[in-house]
Amino acid sequence: MAAMVKKLKNAKVLVFDARAFLDSAGLGRMVRKFRGKETVFAQGDPAKNVMYIQEGGVKLSVVNETGKEAVVAILGPGDFFGEACLAGQSKCIATATTVAPTTVLVIEKDEMIRALHEEHEFSDRFIAHMLGRNIRVEADLIDQLFNSSEKRLARTLLLLARYGKQDEPQMMLPKVSQEMLAEMIGTTRSRVNFFMNKFRKLGFIQYNNSQVHINKSLLSVVLHD
Repeated sequence: MAAMVKKLKNAKVLVFDARAFLDSAGLGRMVRKFRGKETVFAQGDPAKNVMYIQEGGVKLSVVNETGKEAVVAILGPGDFFGEACLAGQSKCIATATTVAPTTVLVIEKDEMIRALHEEHEFSDRFIAHMLGRNIRVEADLIDQLFNSSEKRLARTLLLLARYGKQDEPQMMLPKVSQEMLAEMIGTTRSRVNFFMNKFRKLGFIQYNNSQVHINKSLLSVVLHD
């Protein structure tokens, strides 16, 4: 009996590591690398996997019947997408395109469901992500309804810089086209160009070759009444 107790004490307890799960391939999941501006999945494709961004960024966009495109989200490291397949969605309702070289963990639907049911740490993390996504959608709607295009642009730039995230904000951004910014905030490219020049003159942003540096002082535009 004593020998058995000693054996149990010395046995290694396998603890689920959510970070290791999301950072590596395994049963029911694989790591894929994409070039910049490469399609991860297209609107209308079968919805059968959940994606997790390890590095890089992804743009989600939709196209209506007349061919007009709207950017609905820009996602970065630590974000999930494609999760609607868990709720029975059979086809992708948006197109996911990388905005830079990107590494994505592709998790099969059945493996995702298993992890959510069996691994509490992972389930807590995913639920926190979904709650955060819902809050972001509500904030985006309020932003579109009540804020000026100048405030919407400032808020979008700060979100692209991941301002307010737990990890360190990446204040240096890949240069996003003004056309894309205009689609995201619901205005014209000429208005975006006007405000970007204004932000640059005020020192809120700086251009450095192909990148844009976002200063925290840009937050004053969002907070100003």
